[in-house]
Amino acid sequence: MSQEVVDEFTACEIAGGFRGGDDAGDLATTYPIVEIFHSVQGEGAHSGSPRIFIRFGRCNLRCEWCDTNFDEWKDFTVVDILGEIMQYDCQNIVFTGGEPALQDLWPLARCLKAREYHLSIETNGTIELPDGLIDWVCVSPKDQLYPDVGIKQRSGDELKVVFCGQDLSLYDELIDGFDHLFLQPCYFENESVEWNGHNFQATESLVKANPGWRLSLQTQKWLGVL
Repeated sequence: MSQEVVDEFTACEIAGGFRGGDDAGDLATTYPIVEIFHSVQGEGAHSGSPRIFIRFGRCNLRCEWCDTNFDEWKDFTVVDILGEIMQYDCQNIVFTGGEPALQDLWPLARCLKAREYHLSIETNGTIELPDGLIDWVCVSPKDQLYPDVGIKQRSGDELKVVFCGQDLSLYDELIDGFDHLFLQPCYFENESVEWNGHNFQATESLVKANPGWRLSLQTQKWLGVL
């Protein structure tokens, strides 16, 4: 552990932020972090509830609609991350990206769970998650863009499909592994208002024709928040 991390750890320990059970190696683990922010979940089953989002850099896919610059990040130690999130009165954490499953999340997860945080993840499912790591798993497969990329995480709490015209039969072998099925219209910033409006209408029609699915909307964009 570097002297800088030791100094940060000591200061936070004095302030009551750390526990005696924290492993020094865990606290010194570094992650590529794009941003950490406190907001309201805008999509899926937890829509409308406050969350702390930890957005990781790097991704193994490059979806054309992605609104995150995951190629630019800063290195944060677990100490840095704890210092950011502990300022908020919120116990619900979302790992998002980029693709958070590219990281070894255990060191961070151990420190967060020791503080009774509830951990969720938003992942493209191409990397299988270890058992016991995450409390709530949301898989958003990208088969419509990457048909040759296999989905390794085949079970979880939410399956959230971004709809841009693909056939729902793509997910016939996945749906039994998830408790909640969401269809979310893709919003292309480079497309016309007419195209996006048509896609929203098509998504609504699909949900009505397939009662096992529910509509998910990116309400955070309507509100103008992160």
